[in-house]
Amino acid sequence: MWGAVVVGVGTAGCVRIRDMLVPLPGSPAANLSVKGFISRRSLDPHQGVSQISAEEAVTREDIHVAFVCTENVLHEDNIRTFLQAGKHVCVEYPMTMSYRAAVELWDLAQKKGVTLHEEHIELLTEDFKALKREIQGKILQEGTLHFTGGALKPGFGFQAFSGIARLTWLVELFGDLSVAAATMEEDSGNNYSKMTAKLLTSDNRPLTWIEERGPSLPRTKNINFHFETYTLTQIPAAPRGDVGLFMQDLIHFSAKLTGQVSAEELHKEKTRVLHCLELAERIQQLALKK
Repeated sequence: MWGAVVVGVGTAGCVRIRDMLVPLPGSPAANLSVKGFISRRSLDPHQGVSQISAEEAVTREDIHVAFVCTENVLHEDNIRTFLQAGKHVCVEYPMTMSYRAAVELWDLAQKKGVTLHEEHIELLTEDFKALKREIQGKILQEGTLHFTGGALKPGFGFQAFSGIARLTWLVELFGDLSVAAATMEEDSGNNYSKMTAKLLTSDNRPLTWIEERGPSLPRTKNINFHFETYTLTQIPAAPRGDVGLFMQDLIHFSAKLTGQVSAEELHKEKTRVLHCLELAERIQQLALKK
């Protein structure tokens, strides 16, 4: 069994605790056992799991894994703390707020001989899988992905990082990208912001990624992908899968711990994560350039 601690008990942290308490039978996730949770607040037991301190978690020999579910800006420090202690780490995206920090953390994980995993449940959704099947083999001419959602809470970071799930979609669909330009519009009085990134595929096809946030905006993704023979303007509808998204991610992470994921797949995943973080950093630099 792999003893685990959950750092942060917001929505994601509570789901992590729930899934470890009732894992999918027969899956690698059944090898995880939650030993406690960490919070800056003083809390009563949650789902029968007690609060422990970070100091206790890093020194306990029966805790091998940390799930980092805090605000985005706190991810890096928490990851580093547990990697230094020789613990495996699963972190909600984005891993860090800079490309260089992510490289350093991955190097640290390799040095310590432990697993570092960044959650990306958006790649596990049935609608994304359907979209990927729909465009397979088709040649993109140009495209747009426009996300809207509620105002961001403090601690989530710049939109290229907080919204890196959408950027990851584009990289998974169209391969490595480069950043041509980026802008940021803000109305702090109304808690509104809009980031626009102009991207290019490896064969110089233009892609526009827009993250628009405001109190009255619905949470939705709109696409407009032009191919040689047709235009796709809606994400294909797909029924929800039988296994929850966080449980699927938990199984994938657990499979890494038990050596069931190939070195080739691990390298591919690491390369994608670092590429997306490098793109996000470049977008931020261009969008905030005076």
